[in-house]
Amino acid sequence: VQLQASGGGLVQAGGSLRLSCVASGSVSSVTEMGWYRQAPGNQRELVASISNSGTTNYGGSVKGRFTISRDSAKNAMFLQMNSLKPEDTARYYCRAKYETAWASMNFWGEGTLVTVSS
Repeated sequence: VQLQASGGGLVQAGGSLRLSCVASGSVSSVTEMGWYRQAPGNQRELVASISNSGTTNYGGSVKGRFTISRDSAKNAMFLQMNSLKPEDTARYYCRAKYETAWASMNFWGEGTLVTVSS
């Protein structure tokens, strides 16, 4: 599975951005997709995830501000980020959980940089 993220950029605090991630390859075995982020000096953390059934899960710091969605027909996932804060500054990575009867693994994209200025 290959993942291509886009949509990052520089935005002022209080602004919005929409990230996109498009998956290609063996996408029929992807059961869940998600967004993670990593700021310099910090560990990578969950931002939000969404299962094939549409069940979503959010990291505590983004609840109420970020919304994850998927377009299965286009093998795409989105993250609408509103009310951005300087502490949201990080590289955002998309992740696909790949599961078959004999394997389970995660695939990662290269990430897109989000910078929020104060």
